[in-house]
Amino acid sequence: MKRKMWLSLTLSALLVTAVGCGDKQEGGTTQTGSGGDAEKKECSIAISQIVEHPSLDATREGILAALKEAGISEDDKTLKIDYNNAQGDPANNLSIGQKLKDTKSDLVIAIATDSAQAVAQNVKEKPVLFAAVTDPLDAKLVSDLKKPGGNITGASDTNPEATKQLMNFVNTHFPNVKRIGLVLDEGEANAVVMANTAEEVLSEHGIELVKAAVTNTSEVKQAAESLVGKVDAFYITLDNTVVSGVETIIQTAQKNKIPFFSSDRDTVEKGAFATVGFKYYDHGYQVGQMAVEILKNGKNPGDMEITKPDKLDLILNTKVAADYGIEVTDAMKQEVKDPDNNIIE
Repeated sequence: MKRKMWLSLTLSALLVTAVGCGDKQEGGTTQTGSGGDAEKKECSIAISQIVEHPSLDATREGILAALKEAGISEDDKTLKIDYNNAQGDPANNLSIGQKLKDTKSDLVIAIATDSAQAVAQNVKEKPVLFAAVTDPLDAKLVSDLKKPGGNITGASDTNPEATKQLMNFVNTHFPNVKRIGLVLDEGEANAVVMANTAEEVLSEHGIELVKAAVTNTSEVKQAAESLVGKVDAFYITLDNTVVSGVETIIQTAQKNKIPFFSSDRDTVEKGAFATVGFKYYDHGYQVGQMAVEILKNGKNPGDMEITKPDKLDLILNTKVAADYGIEVTDAMKQEVKDPDNNIIE
């Protein structure tokens, strides 16, 4: 690590103080009331979320559920939340990051890569957690996944193996697919990383990845339609811009009988045919548990390892298979480890 970066991370780590807001403490001892229970102190968190869509919303719900289970919730007035949503607007996202620079909250949680980058650039003296970030290294949020240093840590929402497994599934069970169309916002670092991984695996199978670029959600439909007649299947990454308009891809794909593969379970539940993934609620819950460690136990984010999904499974929506002209085979179903939960029928 370069000396300048090391000094910056070290300074940030020194500035971050233990929060410990689960119980009110004075003089190093926990104060108790007449009933003997620890007197609760209100925690406060600020949340920055790039846009509303099922995966990110489920992530936030999981975070709050983990906090509630640990006794930190709005219901019993032990939690105050400053929720900020950029509605997919980069300018709003930057403004939120700047606003949170002087936040009085005990912890800042950023959901999605763009939000995390804006928060990391501005919030230096408060603990920061990120969620739904594909590649924290590429996004320059941390320099080490095992010991991030500084005031920031969190959870990646992807394991490169998930993309590889999905591309291998397509190659194995869809021999007629030679060109796959990808609607992509190249301004989203996480989306580009996943696209590159997919392209590398597909090239090994002699399959071409054909990209249609967008810069905002309103362009998704036209981009998908531009790929009709040029590709044999559709695929999308964890691309917030694209996922926000995914219904138009589903409609285009089904209308033209083009199989559609996604990178998240929520999109499969909406109508894509398959993915290799996990539940975003569980991902958020994992981040929420990290938040508990910071808020109640005073852990330093810089000492907490970046986590990632490790329970990957193929998820199939057999209800929509016919809409894409797909015949679901026993061989496809046999690749699902947990059919009771991951075959949607």
